[in-house]
Amino acid sequence: MLGVCAAAIDHDDLRGWLATIQSALFDVGGELATPDIEERVAKDQPVGPRVTDDDIVGLEAWIDTLDDELEPLQRFILPGGQLAAAHLHHARTVCRRAERRVITLGRGVEVAGPIVRYLNRLSDLLFAMARAVNARAGVEEPEWLGRDQR
Repeated sequence: MLGVCAAAIDHDDLRGWLATIQSALFDVGGELATPDIEERVAKDQPVGPRVTDDDIVGLEAWIDTLDDELEPLQRFILPGGQLAAAHLHHARTVCRRAERRVITLGRGVEVAGPIVRYLNRLSDLLFAMARAVNARAGVEEPEWLGRDQR
């Protein structure tokens, strides 16, 4: 889904961030596919790259960068606007589902703490990216209308 987002985005900064994230998610997949990773680390056995708290800090820095260019939300918004923004919203829902699945997986096997936090912050970044794509294009974000406003 992130590849679809990157293909639809006209902003080099966001496309670069997505490429970095795709590589990190490849690491996450490897980590989730490797049982007993903590035991292997304790025995100095080789393990692949791991998502760390530094990766999470990086996501948060990107969120802050985008928040600085966005107007604060006054209402809930709906996915939409620019096609790239809609794709980013879709990616966010996929990310949230992955986060829930990893939490469920963690009930049966040990999952490194940074993975869930990384996915949580990633979904927030994808939301901010969707908003930024719309804002940079001058496209108004579709607002949710409550039952009394429809």
